[in-house]
Amino acid sequence: MINIRVKTVKLYHVVMKLKTPFETSFGKTIDRHCVLVEIVDEEGDVGWGEIPVDDVPYYHYETVETTLYIAKEFLIPKLLKTDIIEPEDFLNATSRIRGYVMAKAGFEMTLWDLLARKKRKPLYELIGGTKGRIVSGVSIGIIGNTELLLKSVSRFLNEGYRRIKIKIKPKWDIEPVKTIRKIFGNIPLQVDANAAYTLKNINVFKQLDRYNLLMIEQPLHYEDLAEHAELQSKIRTPICLDESIKSIYDAKAAIKLGSCKIINIKPARVGGLSESIAIHNHALEHNVPVWIGGMLETGIGRGFQVALATLPNIKYPNDISASNRYYEEDIVEPPWLLNSDGTIAVPKKPGIGVEVLVDKIEKYSRKIIEFKSHV
Repeated sequence: MINIRVKTVKLYHVVMKLKTPFETSFGKTIDRHCVLVEIVDEEGDVGWGEIPVDDVPYYHYETVETTLYIAKEFLIPKLLKTDIIEPEDFLNATSRIRGYVMAKAGFEMTLWDLLARKKRKPLYELIGGTKGRIVSGVSIGIIGNTELLLKSVSRFLNEGYRRIKIKIKPKWDIEPVKTIRKIFGNIPLQVDANAAYTLKNINVFKQLDRYNLLMIEQPLHYEDLAEHAELQSKIRTPICLDESIKSIYDAKAAIKLGSCKIINIKPARVGGLSESIAIHNHALEHNVPVWIGGMLETGIGRGFQVALATLPNIKYPNDISASNRYYEEDIVEPPWLLNSDGTIAVPKKPGIGVEVLVDKIEKYSRKIIEFKSHV
């Protein structure tokens, strides 16, 4: 049994510019903010994690500043006083703190990486994964220009990505789908609305039904499971819930209500690896397929996505792209690479399986805060 006693914690507010702006129905991202977590235990072993929060509360209410505050005032003091045998011990120690699931997830995943490194096991193996390669899709933001969209689809297909997902919003939905089908035929295609519609837009979804989509992701409000159930009963295309699934409780309710037929698990958004595994397992028991989504993570956060994507109920291509999809350079070595068959190899080294480049992290850091145990 391994007992982790944390000696130091460092938080890095990192800002990395995207190669091209990424637009969804709730805004455009150019500079990607996040908070990286480094934990060193008393034996000198190191774990890394990522909290993919932004500087504005548009996709999620947690931001860089709220994360740094909640970490400094509440999460890290608990962490420094808690003996960790399993990463869930940290979640139990902080259970009285409501919300801030992404902040908690960042620390919990860091502990998973640290534990896997201490056990000299790859993370995917430690959580019960079995696949040596995971299948990758790609997500294309709202471009608003059909010609540029088609060029992007063509480029990503040529690179080997096994599924195309396009972001949609009112007035940018039917036509781009229709055009992609006309030019590229019956490729694996899905759309993601990021909660941009209401049931008043039912005709949009009935029209989308004609195009043999893999799924329509998060069409309605992120807190409304009832209307998603109503919509799913009226269209053939499977609804996939993303922002609506914030925990195992949301997953159970959505499955019971019939609000979706597929679930997108984003480990940071649902509270970490332990909660992601719980959602995966519950969905498996109820024959609801899942896949792993992303939030423009750096190579550190991507390591946890890859590990989760090796679990048995991952039935669709994941939003886990190569490092060069978003960034000119990554902060891990080797960077995540896409194979010619549209897969990413699962690393066999301990932990997330890649080396973290601290010099690169410092290069992109706006703020670095260190906390030390006084025990």
